[in-house]
Amino acid sequence: MSANSQRALVPVKKLSPPAVIEKNRDLAPLDLVNGNLSLHSREEVKKLLPDIMGKALARIWIDPKFHKDFSANPHTTLEKNGVHLPETMVVEFQKPNTDRPRIVVYERRPGSKFKVRVFYLQLVMMAGR
Repeated sequence: MSANSQRALVPVKKLSPPAVIEKNRDLAPLDLVNGNLSLHSREEVKKLLPDIMGKALARIWIDPKFHKDFSANPHTTLEKNGVHLPETMVVEFQKPNTDRPRIVVYERRPGSKFKVRVFYLQLVMMAGR
């Protein structure tokens, strides 16, 4: 810490940059995960899947074949790309033919016909002047 922050009335933590580039990373630009990733709980899904789905949305935007496959069956497309979800998780791809597609992940409890939304991601582009 610098001399100024050591004398501060309120301690200031030194923060890491938000995006740290890992060295020796084998992940190709369009890969969703490195190898295979099996998620087993709702907590793991909430922690790890939003980043993966963000990559999926970006890939949907630039890769027509991936877009077609994901639109037809998101769960199978994720498995083909190394992402394995618990049986209780349901992935829906909404608004596939618009400029703002949305991915919604639900959890369906065993023995229930109702599902609870875990999270959703939507592609939104903004321009400023």
